[in-house]
This record gives sequence, structure tokens and C-alpha cells, in this order.
Amino acid sequence: MSLYRQRLGLSREEVAERAGMAVEYLEYLESSAAVPDSAPLTRLAGALGTSVDELLGAGTEVPPGRTAAAARPVVEELAPAECWARLASGGVGRAVLCTGDGPVALPVNFGVLDGTVVYRTSEGSSVCPQAGARLAFEVDRIDEALSSGWSVLVKGTAVRLEEPEVVGHLKHRGRPDPWVGEGRDVWIRIRTSSVTGRNIRTDGPAGR
Repeated sequence: MSLYRQRLGLSREEVAERAGMAVEYLEYLESSAAVPDSAPLTRLAGALGTSVDELLGAGTEVPPGRTAAAARPVVEELAPAECWARLASGGVGRAVLCTGDGPVALPVNFGVLDGTVVYRTSEGSSVCPQAGARLAFEVDRIDEALSSGWSVLVKGTAVRLEEPEVVGHLKHRGRPDPWVGEGRDVWIRIRTSSVTGRNIRTDGPAGR
């Protein structure tokens, strides 16, 4: 509950007033595993611009983006420097390649090295391109509660990292570290030809 409140930039007092409940009661709900009765829970979900199910953590196994669009969405283009700032910490993105069976887009853990995206894979996998192959890489962040988020798209050509000192440096950093485990010994670097992105934010609560 506190996560939704913090995302909206609201104080505990503001949410309590919106939901028509005592601040002390809201503090108790945020700091304990107790589930309130349906009436206060419904008021609290409404105050936070979400649903009761989402507030209780339901829907974690389904794709994001099912909430209503924001009333006043604002779409902004991101400058290249802003795009790289969002990618700098690494994480999970989608490698997009053309294969003999058609386009493939699969999630991989990635890192950033000197203005390029780097990820690890295994020989023969769907996201293991030949050197010089064209590919794209997409990363996004969705805020379900606020119907907002951002996305970045990197386009370029594949380069296989084989220099021991570079690979050693990346291993020492521990990034990228594939969630799928060992055996990902092919290091792919995307020599960037373009990087674009956009940010979607709202001037008001989601769905209002």
C-alpha cells in the first residue's frame, strides 16, 4: 500500500483524508500484514487510483498495462543522453533479431559498456546473432498505478566480444549476469547506430 502512495507522491495524511480514514489506521495497514474490511479497502484503492485486486498484489502473473489510460497523458521524446541514463544500471531488456523462422524478441539480462549494450547468450540460441548481423534492443519501465512509463530502443550491429581483458572486466563487474544460469559464454555487444526513446507521464491520477 505504501508503494502506491509513494509512487503518487502523496503523504499518509493526504491518502487518509481521501479514503476517509484515520491516519493511524492507514499507518497500521501499511506496517502490518492485516487486510482491512472490504469497505475501507475499496475507499483506499480509490484514493490511490488503483483496484482492490492490484492493491492486494493480484495480477503479478499477467502483462502490465491493463489499467485505464491517464486522463491527461504527456508523451515526451527522450534525448540520446537520457536514453543511456535509463540503461546505465543494466537489467532486463529484449533482444530483437531476424531468424530463418521469422522475427524473434526474447528477454535477456544486459549491461552497458562505453555507450553500447552487452548481453550474454549461448552458441546457437535464438538471440545469438552472427557477427555483423543487424539487431535491435528494447528496454522499458511501466508504472501500472500511474499509467505511465518509458521505453528505449537501441539499433545496431552485433559484435562478439572475445578480448580477454574486456570480458574479464565485465565478469568482474558481475553484469550482465544471466538469470538462466551458467553456460552463456557468448558475449554480444551491439555497435549502436541509433538510440531513441520516449517517456509517457500524466498530469493527473490514473484513470481520472
